[in-house]
Amino acid sequence: MMIPTSEKCALTLAAVVALLTCVLLQGAQAGVVGDFNHVERCKDSLYLGTPPRGYLSNSLTRICQRYENKPRYVTLYDTHKHIPIYSAYTFKKSDGEKKVDFPWMFEPQLASEKSSSNMEPFPQSSNMHMNFEDTQAVLEDYADVVQYERGQLNPDEHQSDPLDKASTYSLTNVVPQIREFNMGPWAEHQDLIRKRLNNYCRGKAFVVTGVTTSGHTIRRNNLDRVAVPEYMWSAYCCIEFDQNAPYFVRYKFPVFAAYGMNDRVNNHMVEVPLKNLEKFLKGRMDVDKNFQIFYNDCVPDN
Repeated sequence: MMIPTSEKCALTLAAVVALLTCVLLQGAQAGVVGDFNHVERCKDSLYLGTPPRGYLSNSLTRICQRYENKPRYVTLYDTHKHIPIYSAYTFKKSDGEKKVDFPWMFEPQLASEKSSSNMEPFPQSSNMHMNFEDTQAVLEDYADVVQYERGQLNPDEHQSDPLDKASTYSLTNVVPQIREFNMGPWAEHQDLIRKRLNNYCRGKAFVVTGVTTSGHTIRRNNLDRVAVPEYMWSAYCCIEFDQNAPYFVRYKFPVFAAYGMNDRVNNHMVEVPLKNLEKFLKGRMDVDKNFQIFYNDCVPDN
C-alpha cells in the first residue's frame, strides 16, 4: 500500500519527536538536576516523591546520584562549602556488612553540564581539571587530615545491592566527621536504625541524613576547602510497620529522628520526634519557617 507523502512526513515528524523525547528523558535522568521531581526514578528516593523544603542558600545544587546508568539516591550539595547538606535514600534491609574495596568517586556534572551524568572514580593521577576542585571536594582534601573520617550520609551499611553500596562512595555523599564521633556514636546510631528498620518496617523506609555547618573548614594550600559539620542529623519515615512491635519501638514509627554533635567528646546521639528535630535545625540552618524534612511530616493522608 502506498503511503501519501503528507502522511510520510507526519510519521517522520512523530518519529523525530519520539526520539528527541527519549534523548531528553535519558539526559534528564540524573547528574545535576533542576528539580528532583522531574527526573525519572530520582524521586523514588523521596517519600511521596517530595524533597525536604525550606532551604534558602543560593549555592545549593541538586544531584541525582547516578551509578552504572541508574539513579541510586539524591543529594543537596553545597558547591561553595564542598559538602552535601543532605542525602535522601531508600533504606534496604541488610546485614550491616561494610564494603571497603570500592573506589571513591566524584560528580562530573558539577564541573561541566556536558560531562557524564554518572558518578565516576577519581583518576589515578592527581591532575584533575581545576573546574572539579572549584565545585566539589577531591581526594587530596582528605589526604592529610588525620582527625577526620569520610562520613557517608547515605551509608554503605543501609544498602544491600553491591551497586547501591558502591554508589555511596562518592565524595558528594561525604562530610568530614571527627574520628571519635564517626567510629563511636554515629556508627552505633546507624546500626541501631538498620536493625530497627530491618526488624519492624514492613514497607519502604525513606531516610534523610544531613548536617548543620559551623565556621570550621579543612584547609589545603591556604584555601578553605571543605566545611566541617557542627551537627549531624538523620530521620526516617516508614508508614507500614509492625503494629505488634513492643511499645518502646512502636512509638518511634512511622517517623523518628536523631542528631548529634560532630565532636571528639560531646558527641552522643539524641533520638527525638521529627518536629523536635525540625525545630532544632531551624535555629542552626539557613531555612525558612516552612522547613520540613518529609512531606506532611510522614503522616499519611488517610
